[in-house]
Amino acid sequence: MDTVRPDLIEKVTGRAEYITDLVVPGMLHGFVVRSPAVHARIVSIDTAAAKSVDGVVDVLVGEDVAAFGRWGLVLKDRPIIAVERVRYVGEPVAIVIAETVEIAENAAELVDVEYDELPRATTIQEAMAEGAPLIHEHHENLEDFYFKGGARPTQGSNVFHTYRNNVGDVDAAEATAAYVHEDHFTFPAISHFAMEPHAVIADFRGDALTVWTGAQTPTAVQKVLSRLFGLQIARVRIIVPFVGGGFGGKASVKIEPLVAAASWKVQRPVRVAQSISESMLTCRRLGAEITIRTAVDSKGRILAKRAKLLLDGGAYSDTGSAVATKSANRIMGPYVTPNLRLEASAVYTNTVPGAAFRSIGGPQAVWAKESHMDNVAAAIGMDPAEFRLVNLAGRGERTRPDLRPLDMDMSELVACVSQSSVFEAQGSNRRARGLAVAATDPANTPIANALVRLKIDGSILVSVSSIEVGQGAHATMARIAAQTLNQPFSAVSTLRTDTAVAPYDWGTGASRSTVVVGLSVESAALDAADQIFDMVADVWEVPKETLSLVEGGVSTGPETLTFHQIFHRTFGIDSGEVVGRGAITPRSKNGALAESPLFWETSAGLVEIVVDEDTGQIKVPRYASAADIGRAINRVAAEGQDEGAAAMGFGHALYEELEFEDGQPVNATPIDYTIPRISDVPSAFDTILVENGDGPGPGGAKGMGEGAILPVAPAIANALFSTYGIRITDLPMTPEKVWRALQQRK
Repeated sequence: MDTVRPDLIEKVTGRAEYITDLVVPGMLHGFVVRSPAVHARIVSIDTAAAKSVDGVVDVLVGEDVAAFGRWGLVLKDRPIIAVERVRYVGEPVAIVIAETVEIAENAAELVDVEYDELPRATTIQEAMAEGAPLIHEHHENLEDFYFKGGARPTQGSNVFHTYRNNVGDVDAAEATAAYVHEDHFTFPAISHFAMEPHAVIADFRGDALTVWTGAQTPTAVQKVLSRLFGLQIARVRIIVPFVGGGFGGKASVKIEPLVAAASWKVQRPVRVAQSISESMLTCRRLGAEITIRTAVDSKGRILAKRAKLLLDGGAYSDTGSAVATKSANRIMGPYVTPNLRLEASAVYTNTVPGAAFRSIGGPQAVWAKESHMDNVAAAIGMDPAEFRLVNLAGRGERTRPDLRPLDMDMSELVACVSQSSVFEAQGSNRRARGLAVAATDPANTPIANALVRLKIDGSILVSVSSIEVGQGAHATMARIAAQTLNQPFSAVSTLRTDTAVAPYDWGTGASRSTVVVGLSVESAALDAADQIFDMVADVWEVPKETLSLVEGGVSTGPETLTFHQIFHRTFGIDSGEVVGRGAITPRSKNGALAESPLFWETSAGLVEIVVDEDTGQIKVPRYASAADIGRAINRVAAEGQDEGAAAMGFGHALYEELEFEDGQPVNATPIDYTIPRISDVPSAFDTILVENGDGPGPGGAKGMGEGAILPVAPAIANALFSTYGIRITDLPMTPEKVWRALQQRK
């Protein structure tokens, strides 16, 4: 049992507690009334009938909390609850607060809202058209509030952020190129579809607020609520139990201000537990339209690349500006490109707000970039794998002057998937294969703290603000502490996250926890060890440099002292602990963590497909995924992260799309929205983890868990292209799209 993650034991035995398992004394239940209008002025809200229902305590509407103003992560553009107008279908306009959720839900049907329809802009093109209705008239920028750099909105437009990066002279390079090729791709809105929908309990008591939430970034929630309600940060307590999946949909801040406001209104704890359908109307991945052009010389070397990315940010900015910036960085790929022109814009539309989603901006950008690479290779008569190998940057080379040199050998990953044993089986078809690679820039926030408390009996408590969303972060932190202190894994416990106890961390996401938080845990464990060594050196009068940690205590060389002996003799009582503190900042490791990214997250995918030409149905019997992760701290968990990411990639590649018709979501239910089943995952799946021990994290680890989602869609599209001569440019690759493309080819 020493190697089994404790959270897995709790989950399979049913002991694990999620938000919906918690009961706070005096707790009421809230049910949200949502707008059916795409874009409209709120003429009136009549709550009298709802309030008269037996068991209803109160109803919260926008006017109740308008004085608190707006909130946001990058742009301050969002009311707590709709005031004066609604901007998308599903926007909260009221919360009925009652003794039971059933009473609240039934009474919610009695809330009468009158709307006056306004002109709408429900797609990127509509939102950017001349004379388009403005979804937000003003932009209040909160620079560096959550992401470094803030947003750069275009005043008088629906563009709330534009990022540009230029290197060299693209025009001159294109003028001398042997060949220039341009493509256009689209990527749809995608639902996070976590097993656990958004759920929050808030308890507002005078000048103090306690919130239980499934948030991936509790300190961001704490900061937003502190500023929104005028509370001291120390008076806002965020408690995070187990979280049933996040994938970015529970990053930053979602429904916490709404539930906190409901508690403020009634001065009692209030719980809001959304359904899957309600969570699908809370946030989704940003859709995208991407134009990419590449110029090559006569030998197939890339001379220049230009890309323009337009991302559908929905009705509120959330983290859309960061998604746009990352998408521009990630469309470069791991290639030598001496001349670059990158532009990415995030655009407001009258649809569900866009938000962070596993490898923000990466799936959109890599889908376009890696599909485009095969198109360019075909146009110049090169094998697509050879074309990539000719242009891959080597270890230590920079893909752009302002980014860290590559810290891996991408050709090694290509070789790994190309030589995978899954393709040696009888019946394997070499022609029906597609390749894609990716290199992304995660973990750009090297800020974390940790506490490690070593007790007299040798038991150890680790306190961090990392969130356990199923990825095994808490077990990883315990393992790092155990290895650093040379103690058994079973001796270490990681506490659930509570901002009243756990030290500050930026948040759980961007593949940063193992590296950034892990380093802070390692540092805290070393600090605790140093204190123990000081105690032994002082009391036993032995040289500190001769001491070493052993299981259960300290070796002086001639003898082993137990922790109990050390504490008892040092303190004179039969109790005690040492508290080690670790902190990571951009200045840590002599400033080495200040360069962006902290490491490169890399992946390669090779797929084999079978297509039913009569129906267009794609089956994927074989898939190989490779990633350079530096070092696996827990191999089983690392493999699970890689495989889970790839499975999500099959989702947006073949099945998933959150569809809108004139702003109305048409499939935002778990019945109508299709995600991959276990039978859709390739039966022959090879997970290859490259470990060179050269990452910045503990033991040479790099972050991972997001890279494997990236190659899947373009690899499948490239297999379609090489085998059947059809190029799908709009995801998902549904049977109908494939069938129509096959008919057109014929």
